[in-house]
Amino acid sequence: MARHLITSALPYINGIKHLGNMVGSMLPADVYARYLRQRGHDVLYICATDEHGTPAELAAKEQGIPVADFCAQAHDAQKAVYDGFALAFDYFGRSSSPQNVEITQHFARRLNENGFIEERAIRQVYSPADSRFLPDRYVEGTCPHCGYDKARGDQCENCTRVLDPTDLIDPRSAISGSTDLEVRETKHLFLLQSKLQHEVEEWVTAHEGQWPHLASSIARKWLTEGLHDRAITRDLDWGVPVPADTWPELAAEGKVFYVWFDAPIEYIAATKEWADATGGDWKSWWYEADAGDDPVRYTEFMAKDNVPFHTVMFPATELGVREPWKKVDVVKAFNWLTYYGGKFSTSQKRGVFTDQALSILPADYWRYFLIANAPESDDSSFTWEHFTATVNKDLADTLGNFVNRVLSFSKKRFGDEVPAGSTAGEAETKLGEQIAELLAEYESQLEALQFRKAAAALRALWSAGNSYLEEKAPWLEIKTDQDGAALTLRTAMNLIHLYAVVSEPFIPATAATMRAAFALPDTASDEKRRTWVTADEAKSLSAVPAGTAFTVPPVLFAKLTDDDLETYKERFGGAPEQP
Repeated sequence: MARHLITSALPYINGIKHLGNMVGSMLPADVYARYLRQRGHDVLYICATDEHGTPAELAAKEQGIPVADFCAQAHDAQKAVYDGFALAFDYFGRSSSPQNVEITQHFARRLNENGFIEERAIRQVYSPADSRFLPDRYVEGTCPHCGYDKARGDQCENCTRVLDPTDLIDPRSAISGSTDLEVRETKHLFLLQSKLQHEVEEWVTAHEGQWPHLASSIARKWLTEGLHDRAITRDLDWGVPVPADTWPELAAEGKVFYVWFDAPIEYIAATKEWADATGGDWKSWWYEADAGDDPVRYTEFMAKDNVPFHTVMFPATELGVREPWKKVDVVKAFNWLTYYGGKFSTSQKRGVFTDQALSILPADYWRYFLIANAPESDDSSFTWEHFTATVNKDLADTLGNFVNRVLSFSKKRFGDEVPAGSTAGEAETKLGEQIAELLAEYESQLEALQFRKAAAALRALWSAGNSYLEEKAPWLEIKTDQDGAALTLRTAMNLIHLYAVVSEPFIPATAATMRAAFALPDTASDEKRRTWVTADEAKSLSAVPAGTAFTVPPVLFAKLTDDDLETYKERFGGAPEQP
């Protein structure tokens, strides 16, 4: 079995993320990692907060605290939310770590030695009042296209037009508010991506067959337009410093690497953080010369706006280093999750953010809904009506009600142990074959990273149990054939146990509750707990033998009412008003 390295796009440090961020990278990566672990694979799931760049400095300034303190607090706040969503990272690091400084500087030196970094003079906005050059986002003003008076020097948030700081009308410093700005010459480091274009094209051609169309089409668009040399340094106080032993003049000026140069390197650095904390071997995951006969399959998860950096820019960096660093095998890209067709917006109080979601309902409600509606082939829209309907139909009725009525009825009529009953008959044989077939479909969709289709296959597994129960109707059967009713309930209990095992990637807390309903040896052993269900086991439905003690768990999923729906829409906003 191959070792599986999994990363999801690093969430930016500035603020708690909304549901679109969750479903666009971290949650599907977690589902995939959990599934692979259960199948017995060696998995390393790595993520981190992306902590450098202008927004972090500005947010810290607004709060009146040092940027290092702001990032430390924000990292802990984000990690608490991800723990709440049961994201099973092997390590969740920080791009401001010493390990990232070390590896980023190493990459820069190697790129320089190989002729892929060049020092160039450029003209940049300077603020005498602040005694510093201002990066793009440190310049604010009025957009020349739409008149928005809070446009930044890199882009107008209102009309989304890309800008240069010198385009702004009445520009001012975002630090001091000073309008006394000048344009002066300064030096920066440029990554010569144009010299790596051919190598990147060859690499993309060799790998894009494994990528979804969304990822490959974005990479191709960038390559067709041509890779441009790109400035990789900024004038900021917070970031990975330019090493003084290689660029003494720029280091003396306080230049740091641009966040999009060091952030992808943090995947490697976070793995080193994990190794330093646990004694693991980080290089065997990332340095192919150290992998030996134990190859690594590397899968990245991200929303479409991050695709160019991971399919073109970071591979260019890795290629230019001329060292055998592991490059991605599969880029799983997602479209946008919208809120009633529009953007999530903190300022306009529109949409659900991850901490708010957990304050309303347990994580499994969100995990299932988001993956079942993942924006894979196109954008998908979150609505409270759709969320409520999905929770009530799939989770409360199809799964939760099945579990509760089987266990409650069996306890009432046969006591606290799984009843024996008669030998399995034609209906049970037919059911076992159906379950094995649906399980194979579920597995194939997860392995193909088709999450919506995997959710549909999981839902079909749950539905098969309901169909069997309706067909056998043990509440009627018991009146004329007690052993037959006992067989039906024993079979249904085995379905519950199977659901507990195979539903774990989607709804881990609920899966644990379903497992714990049965006093089986596998509840005491972590190794046993991680096992999957084979096709033969699915057909036989005999993992829970007669005589096994069981308990009836509390209601797994509470139904959402019309009052709940209206409360959520009032709190978070519903469909936008039509003009």
